[in-house]
Amino acid sequence: MSKIENDYVIIIGCGRFGSNVAEYLSSKRKSVVIIDKNEDNFNLLTENFSGFTIEADGMDEDTLKSANIEKAAILLAATNNDNTNIMIAQIAKKIYKVPTVIARVFDPTKHKIYEKYGIETISPTLLSVEKFKNLI
Repeated sequence: MSKIENDYVIIIGCGRFGSNVAEYLSSKRKSVVIIDKNEDNFNLLTENFSGFTIEADGMDEDTLKSANIEKAAILLAATNNDNTNIMIAQIAKKIYKVPTVIARVFDPTKHKIYEKYGIETISPTLLSVEKFKNLI
């Protein structure tokens, strides 16, 4: 198994969220690979993005291997599907022992499932509710 590289990040999903995170990490000189099934989604990345793109299924182990998952310090599962994100997160955490695994989850009731597997979550729903509470 290869050595983990602290600045190496894999992002699965190049939608609005994934592409913005990739751009941010790239600007901070992190080594970023972003994977998406739809090549058109890479158009969300600007010319400032200095990382790599892979058009493929992020749940496919051959894809993850070609992205050098064994070197990743962080994996972000940011597709638009909670079930896909949990599967990718579990593969990264359990099989490849990625130290930091974060999954976006839309359904707040699924948060406990992720937590049980030691996977950090970002929930746009819960963040929006919290922001709303702070505003009223």
